[in-house]
Parts: sequence; C-alpha cells; structure tokens
Amino acid sequence: MRQPRRVPGLFILIAVSGLLGACAGTPKRTAEAAPVDPRHAVALYRGDTGQRADWEELVSAAANADAVMIGETHGHALGLAFAAALWEDLLARTDRAALSLEFIERDSQVHLDDYLAGLIDEEQFRKASGRTPGNYPDGHRAMVEAAKRAGRPVIASNAPRRYVRLARTSGYERLAALTPEQRRLYVIPAEMPSGRYREEFFKLMSGMGDASHSGGGMVEAIFRSQSLWDATMADAVAGALAEGNRPVVQVIGRFHTDFEGGTVQLLRRARPGVGVLTLSVSDSTGPSLADTDLGRADFVVYAGRAAE
Repeated sequence: MRQPRRVPGLFILIAVSGLLGACAGTPKRTAEAAPVDPRHAVALYRGDTGQRADWEELVSAAANADAVMIGETHGHALGLAFAAALWEDLLARTDRAALSLEFIERDSQVHLDDYLAGLIDEEQFRKASGRTPGNYPDGHRAMVEAAKRAGRPVIASNAPRRYVRLARTSGYERLAALTPEQRRLYVIPAEMPSGRYREEFFKLMSGMGDASHSGGGMVEAIFRSQSLWDATMADAVAGALAEGNRPVVQVIGRFHTDFEGGTVQLLRRARPGVGVLTLSVSDSTGPSLADTDLGRADFVVYAGRAAE
C-alpha cells in the first residue's frame, strides 16, 4: 500500500484498518475456496519450535484452552474455512464453547441474539446488523450457523466505529464522559498495550508524514483507537469466560494477536492466569516455518495465497 506524506485523519484510520487486516473494516472479497477439506489443505506449524503439527494436536490444544485467539487474514477464503472447521470440531468436543467475532460490533448484539434465538430470519439479521458479503464472509457465516445449530452463544465483540473514531480525535477523556449506555459499547484500556505490539504498530505507521512523530502526534491518536478495539474485544472474551464458557474462540485480525498482541495482553490483564492459545493464519506458503514466524503464535497456519 502506498503511504502518502499527509493524509486526513479519517482516511488514515481507514488505511490502518485495511493495512493491519485487524479492525472491523470491510475486507476485499475473494473468490470462493476450492471444495477441499481445510483441515488438510493448510500447513500447520508449532510457533515455538517450527515443527509441523497435525490437526488432532491443534484441536486438542484448543479444547484445553480457556481462550482461543484465531488471528486471521481478513477475506482469505481458505483461512476462514480453516477457522470454521476448527470451530465445528470444538463444538463436537464440548458443549461449553462460545464464539466471539471482531467483525460484529457490540451495538449489533441484540440482532445477533434475535437471530440465534430464531426471532428473526437471516435476511432480517443481515439487514438489521448491516451484514454484507464483505463484512460477513462465508467463513464467518459458517461459524455463526454452527453456533446456532449447537445452541451456543456468539458475541459481537468489537467497539462501534464511531467510538473508535472519537478515541482518535478527542481522546479517552471524551469517551469517559459519555452516558453509561454509551460506555457499555466500548472499554477504555486502563493501561495501553506495550512491547513488540506497540513497536510494530509505530513502525508500520512511520511512513505517514507528520503521523510518524509519536509525542502526542497522529500515530499516538491512531494507537488509542487500536487499543480501544483491543480492550473491548479482550473484555468480551473475559466476560464470556466469567459466564462459564470455555473455550471462548475469538476470531480477530492477526495483527491484534501476533507476538503477544494488544488483545492478548489486555485479556491477560483482565483475567490473570487465563490460558490463551493463539493461532496466526496467513497467506504464506513454504515447506517449513519461516524464521520470521517463530514465536508469532502458538500455532502458525500457512493457508497459501488467496484467490483473486
């Protein structure tokens, strides 16, 4: 993506959403995945050793976790089919699992609950919640339908974009001053994510002209927005765990979770001792795990290039 010298704030936020593949924006629509079993069509690696892993090893590890963070590449059909297959196999092993989706914002939870309860049909759900082929791809739909059949909850986990925008333009103080009903739709982080996650974010944004100045500059403002997403999604997972669900499967853009990303950090702070399993599903290929992917997640999934 070409990065201009000066970009109005709103367009920066939109650019970051697409660039990170990690926010509740609209991914590029890709062709349908080939009719193959995604369980066997991807390459699985252990993120700590780089050794190949098999499907049973992955499912067992996920079933024994408190939270499973599936870090996806938005719009990658095979990667999304892989996530849906893992969710289906977890549902076959436990009746306590819950699904949490980044792409559906908290103010659509009532529409999602109405659909799961059979009070509205799918067309009504799509219309009420603004679902399109872009923000509700086939893989996500398959996961929701599997949860519906199994009678398991699905959580709309993200902060609505209007509040994320406000975090960038006016800061957390403005968000803290809103009404209790508004504050129910987002979570302000008590402490910002740090470490490699923050460093990679600032490195990614460093080419955006004045935004590269971190001292109170544009990147700091955008990082506030990113961290509001992280805190809200971490809160959604922590809340589902508190209600007795296990594992809670959060489907999320992988920038939020790779290398102990912001959502993982804030979940650990919200629920000390939580057992988190991270997956990073990318469009990479190759006969072995790249050195740059060591430590990226507990399991790294190479799903190959997406169809154009």
